[in-house]
Amino acid sequence: MPLEIDQAVEHIQHLDLFEIRGRDNDQRKILRIVGKHFPAKVVSVESVKKYLEKYIFPELEEEPFSIVYFNARVEKKENFPGISALKSINDAIPVKVRNNLQAVYFVHPGLHSRLFLATFGRFILTGGLYGKFKYISWLTYLRQHVRRNQIEIPEFVQDHDRHLELRPTIEYCLEIEHPRPRCSLIQSDSAFDVYSMRCIA
Repeated sequence: MPLEIDQAVEHIQHLDLFEIRGRDNDQRKILRIVGKHFPAKVVSVESVKKYLEKYIFPELEEEPFSIVYFNARVEKKENFPGISALKSINDAIPVKVRNNLQAVYFVHPGLHSRLFLATFGRFILTGGLYGKFKYISWLTYLRQHVRRNQIEIPEFVQDHDRHLELRPTIEYCLEIEHPRPRCSLIQSDSAFDVYSMRCIA
């Protein structure tokens, strides 16, 4: 049962879901979003928009910023808001904030999230947002954009990253764009375009 809007806004405020802190390597503010903490079962999209309008958007109107989104342990039934909710939140982003957003670093995208965004991304992420997404398959590659001391990475995200290091090479080929040893990928220019792949035995 969803909470009342005011209750939901207060609830979101106490979660480790949204945080503005630190700078990326281009000295832009960072909005960190931890997908696992999205309380999809108890808050409405209107509550999320009200929270963003009150606490987040005002902090992002005056200068460029980037988003670091941690996708680890996001599950459809537990913490995924749904297509219509994502579209509604996207449409609620003020023009000044949208123009200031320079990059969205999508950390640990799985095959399902890649396929979802390849299918629905251009419909949901309008106003130029779609083209600002960059897949980050391992935390090692996040360091190319954000220094370690500029962002707090949840322990479960670090655990997930270590787990990915142990997965078979063929799974890397199916789910990542950053090449690892014994696997080479032919990448496209867009993060969401369909790409070819080739594993070397």
